[in-house]
Amino acid sequence: MKFGVIVFPGSNCDHDAFYATSGNLNQESVYLWHKDTVIPDDIDCVIVPGGFSYGDYLRCGAIARFSPIMNEVVKFAENGKPVIGICNGFQILIEAGLLPGALMRNASLHFLCKDIYLRTENNSTLFTSELKKDEVIRIPIAHGEGNYFADPDTIKMLEENNRIVFRYSTPEGEIKDEVNPNGSINNIAGIINEKGNVLGMMPHPERYSDEILGCNDGIKVFESILKHINKG
Repeated sequence: MKFGVIVFPGSNCDHDAFYATSGNLNQESVYLWHKDTVIPDDIDCVIVPGGFSYGDYLRCGAIARFSPIMNEVVKFAENGKPVIGICNGFQILIEAGLLPGALMRNASLHFLCKDIYLRTENNSTLFTSELKKDEVIRIPIAHGEGNYFADPDTIKMLEENNRIVFRYSTPEGEIKDEVNPNGSINNIAGIINEKGNVLGMMPHPERYSDEILGCNDGIKVFESILKHINKG
Protein backbone atom coordinates (compact mmCIF):
# COMPACT_ATOMS: atom_id res chain seq x y z
CA MET A 1 0.00 0.00 0.00
CA LYS A 2 0.98 3.65 -0.19
CA PHE A 3 0.77 6.31 2.52
CA GLY A 4 0.71 10.05 1.91
CA VAL A 5 2.15 12.15 4.75
CA ILE A 6 1.18 15.82 4.63
CA VAL A 7 3.87 18.43 5.36
CA PHE A 8 2.80 21.83 6.68
CA PRO A 9 5.10 24.69 7.67
CA GLY A 10 5.79 23.76 11.29
CA SER A 11 5.17 20.02 10.99
CA ASN A 12 7.69 18.14 13.15
CA CYS A 13 6.32 14.60 13.14
CA ASP A 14 6.07 14.14 9.39
CA HIS A 15 9.41 12.33 9.28
CA ASP A 16 8.36 10.14 12.22
CA ALA A 17 5.18 9.13 10.38
CA PHE A 18 7.11 8.58 7.16
CA TYR A 19 9.64 6.31 8.89
CA ALA A 20 6.99 4.40 10.85
CA THR A 21 5.16 3.51 7.64
CA SER A 22 8.12 3.04 5.29
CA GLY A 23 10.87 1.84 7.65
CA ASN A 24 8.89 -0.08 10.27
CA LEU A 25 5.84 -1.16 8.28
CA ASN A 26 7.88 -1.61 5.04
CA GLN A 27 5.29 0.12 2.87
CA GLU A 28 5.69 2.90 0.34
CA SER A 29 5.27 6.42 1.73
CA VAL A 30 5.47 9.83 0.10
CA TYR A 31 5.28 13.39 1.36
CA LEU A 32 2.37 15.61 0.28
CA TRP A 33 3.09 19.36 0.38
CA HIS A 34 0.46 21.57 2.02
CA LYS A 35 0.06 23.60 -1.19
CA ASP A 36 -0.64 20.54 -3.34
CA THR A 37 -4.04 20.69 -5.00
CA VAL A 38 -4.33 16.99 -5.74
CA ILE A 39 -3.78 13.75 -3.86
CA PRO A 40 -2.41 11.11 -6.26
CA ASP A 41 -4.83 8.33 -7.11
CA ASP A 42 -2.46 5.65 -5.81
CA ILE A 43 -2.47 6.98 -2.22
CA ASP A 44 -4.32 4.53 0.04
CA CYS A 45 -4.15 6.42 3.35
CA VAL A 46 -3.43 10.03 4.29
CA ILE A 47 -1.62 10.90 7.51
CA VAL A 48 -2.05 14.40 8.92
CA PRO A 49 0.95 14.52 11.28
CA GLY A 50 1.75 16.28 14.51
CA GLY A 51 3.74 19.43 15.03
CA PHE A 52 2.97 23.12 15.11
CA SER A 53 1.43 23.86 11.73
CA TYR A 54 1.80 27.55 10.93
CA GLY A 55 3.25 28.03 14.42
CA ASP A 56 -0.14 27.31 16.02
CA TYR A 57 -1.02 30.97 15.55
CA LEU A 58 -4.66 31.95 16.12
CA ARG A 59 -5.59 28.43 17.26
CA CYS A 60 -4.02 25.02 16.72
CA GLY A 61 -4.88 23.79 13.24
CA ALA A 62 -6.97 26.86 12.41
CA ILE A 63 -4.69 28.08 9.60
CA ALA A 64 -3.64 24.65 8.32
CA ARG A 65 -7.30 23.85 7.80
CA PHE A 66 -7.27 26.34 4.88
CA SER A 67 -4.23 24.87 3.13
CA PRO A 68 -5.09 23.74 -0.42
CA ILE A 69 -4.30 20.10 0.42
CA MET A 70 -7.06 20.02 3.04
CA ASN A 71 -9.77 20.46 0.40
CA GLU A 72 -8.42 17.25 -1.13
CA VAL A 73 -8.22 15.51 2.25
CA VAL A 74 -11.92 16.24 2.79
CA LYS A 75 -12.75 14.75 -0.63
CA PHE A 76 -10.46 11.79 0.08
CA ALA A 77 -12.32 11.11 3.34
CA GLU A 78 -15.73 11.61 1.75
CA ASN A 79 -14.78 8.90 -0.74
CA GLY A 80 -14.33 6.51 2.18
CA LYS A 81 -10.53 6.36 2.15
CA PRO A 82 -8.58 6.22 5.45
CA VAL A 83 -7.34 9.42 7.07
CA ILE A 84 -5.52 9.53 10.40
CA GLY A 85 -4.76 12.79 12.20
CA ILE A 86 -2.22 12.62 15.01
CA CYS A 87 -1.90 15.36 17.66
CA ASN A 88 -1.83 18.59 15.61
CA GLY A 89 -3.31 16.48 12.83
CA PHE A 90 -6.27 15.69 15.09
CA GLN A 91 -6.68 19.42 15.72
CA ILE A 92 -6.60 20.09 11.97
CA LEU A 93 -9.23 17.42 11.25
CA ILE A 94 -11.55 18.99 13.82
CA GLU A 95 -10.99 22.44 12.33
CA ALA A 96 -11.76 21.00 8.88
CA GLY A 97 -15.06 19.59 10.14
CA LEU A 98 -14.08 15.96 9.61
CA LEU A 99 -14.44 15.20 13.33
CA PRO A 100 -16.67 16.79 16.00
CA GLY A 101 -15.70 18.67 19.14
CA ALA A 102 -12.75 20.88 20.05
CA LEU A 103 -9.28 20.53 21.56
CA MET A 104 -8.62 23.09 24.26
CA ARG A 105 -5.63 24.01 26.41
CA ASN A 106 -4.51 21.26 28.75
CA ALA A 107 -6.16 21.57 32.16
CA SER A 108 -2.72 22.15 33.71
CA LEU A 109 -2.01 24.92 31.17
CA HIS A 110 1.36 23.24 30.60
CA PHE A 111 2.79 21.54 27.54
CA LEU A 112 3.06 17.82 28.29
CA CYS A 113 5.62 15.41 26.83
CA LYS A 114 5.61 11.95 28.39
CA ASP A 115 4.48 8.36 27.99
CA ILE A 116 0.87 7.55 28.79
CA TYR A 117 -1.35 4.47 28.53
CA LEU A 118 -4.33 4.03 26.25
CA ARG A 119 -7.15 1.53 26.56
CA THR A 120 -8.56 0.34 23.25
CA GLU A 121 -12.29 1.02 23.39
CA ASN A 122 -13.18 -0.03 19.86
CA ASN A 123 -11.11 -2.61 18.00
CA SER A 124 -13.59 -3.03 15.15
CA THR A 125 -12.24 -0.01 13.23
CA LEU A 126 -9.83 -0.19 10.32
CA PHE A 127 -7.25 1.52 12.56
CA THR A 128 -7.50 -0.90 15.50
CA SER A 129 -8.24 -4.36 14.13
CA GLU A 130 -4.80 -5.60 15.22
CA LEU A 131 -5.56 -4.61 18.81
CA LYS A 132 -7.76 -6.49 21.23
CA LYS A 133 -10.79 -4.92 22.90
CA ASP A 134 -9.61 -3.25 26.13
CA GLU A 135 -5.95 -3.83 25.18
CA VAL A 136 -3.67 -1.26 26.82
CA ILE A 137 -0.81 0.26 24.85
CA ARG A 138 1.95 2.65 25.86
CA ILE A 139 2.23 5.70 23.61
CA PRO A 140 3.91 9.12 23.99
CA ILE A 141 2.06 12.43 24.10
CA ALA A 142 3.48 15.86 23.27
CA HIS A 143 0.87 18.60 23.29
CA GLY A 144 -0.32 21.79 24.92
CA GLU A 145 -3.89 21.70 23.61
CA GLY A 146 -5.11 18.13 23.86
CA ASN A 147 -8.08 18.65 26.17
CA TYR A 148 -10.95 17.13 24.19
CA PHE A 149 -14.25 18.92 24.67
CA ALA A 150 -17.70 18.65 23.10
CA ASP A 151 -21.24 19.51 24.12
CA PRO A 152 -23.19 16.86 26.09
CA ASP A 153 -25.22 15.73 23.06
CA THR A 154 -22.06 15.15 21.02
CA ILE A 155 -20.41 13.21 23.85
CA LYS A 156 -23.56 11.11 24.21
CA MET A 157 -23.57 10.43 20.48
CA LEU A 158 -19.89 9.39 20.49
CA GLU A 159 -20.40 7.11 23.49
CA GLU A 160 -23.58 5.47 22.19
CA ASN A 161 -22.20 4.89 18.69
CA ASN A 162 -18.88 3.39 19.83
CA ARG A 163 -16.93 6.23 18.22
CA ILE A 164 -14.49 6.66 21.11
CA VAL A 165 -11.52 4.59 20.00
CA PHE A 166 -8.99 5.25 22.79
CA ARG A 167 -9.15 6.49 26.38
CA TYR A 168 -6.36 7.47 28.75
CA SER A 169 -6.01 4.72 31.34
CA THR A 170 -3.79 3.14 33.94
CA PRO A 171 -1.37 0.40 32.79
CA GLU A 172 -4.02 -2.04 34.00
CA GLY A 173 -6.73 -0.41 31.88
CA GLU A 174 -8.59 1.48 34.60
CA ILE A 175 -10.15 4.79 33.55
CA LYS A 176 -9.29 7.28 36.29
CA ASP A 177 -9.14 11.07 36.51
CA GLU A 178 -5.58 10.98 37.82
CA VAL A 179 -4.24 9.39 34.61
CA ASN A 180 -6.04 11.88 32.36
CA PRO A 181 -3.11 14.06 31.26
CA ASN A 182 -5.02 16.99 29.80
CA GLY A 183 -8.55 17.07 31.23
CA SER A 184 -10.31 15.51 28.23
CA ILE A 185 -13.97 14.68 28.85
CA ASN A 186 -14.39 11.00 29.75
CA ASN A 187 -10.62 10.47 29.27
CA ILE A 188 -11.11 10.64 25.50
CA ALA A 189 -7.82 10.27 23.59
CA GLY A 190 -9.07 9.33 20.12
CA ILE A 191 -12.32 9.37 18.16
CA ILE A 192 -13.55 8.24 14.77
CA ASN A 193 -16.01 9.71 12.28
CA GLU A 194 -19.43 8.25 11.51
CA LYS A 195 -18.21 6.34 8.45
CA GLY A 196 -15.30 4.89 10.42
CA ASN A 197 -12.57 5.98 8.00
CA VAL A 198 -11.27 9.09 9.80
CA LEU A 199 -9.41 8.74 13.10
CA GLY A 200 -8.12 11.58 15.25
CA MET A 201 -5.91 10.88 18.25
CA MET A 202 -3.69 13.05 20.44
CA PRO A 203 -1.03 10.44 21.37
CA HIS A 204 1.71 9.61 18.84
CA PRO A 205 1.67 5.96 17.65
CA GLU A 206 4.35 6.77 15.05
CA ARG A 207 6.82 7.60 17.83
CA TYR A 208 6.52 4.11 19.31
CA SER A 209 6.62 2.00 16.16
CA ASP A 210 10.24 0.82 16.37
CA GLU A 211 11.57 -1.82 18.77
CA ILE A 212 14.84 0.11 19.11
CA LEU A 213 12.89 2.71 21.12
CA GLY A 214 11.99 0.13 23.75
CA CYS A 215 8.33 0.05 22.74
CA ASN A 216 6.58 -0.49 19.43
CA ASP A 217 2.95 -0.59 20.57
CA GLY A 218 2.08 2.11 18.05
CA ILE A 219 2.89 -0.02 15.01
CA LYS A 220 -0.36 -1.92 15.58
CA VAL A 221 -2.32 1.13 14.40
CA PHE A 222 -0.45 1.13 11.08
CA GLU A 223 -0.60 -2.66 10.80
CA SER A 224 -4.37 -2.40 11.13
CA ILE A 225 -4.54 0.08 8.25
CA LEU A 226 -2.34 -2.18 6.12
CA LYS A 227 -4.58 -5.17 6.84
CA HIS A 228 -7.66 -3.15 5.81
CA ILE A 229 -6.10 -2.02 2.53
CA ASN A 230 -4.81 -5.50 1.68
CA LYS A 231 -8.28 -6.95 2.25
CA GLY A 232 -9.47 -4.40 -0.31
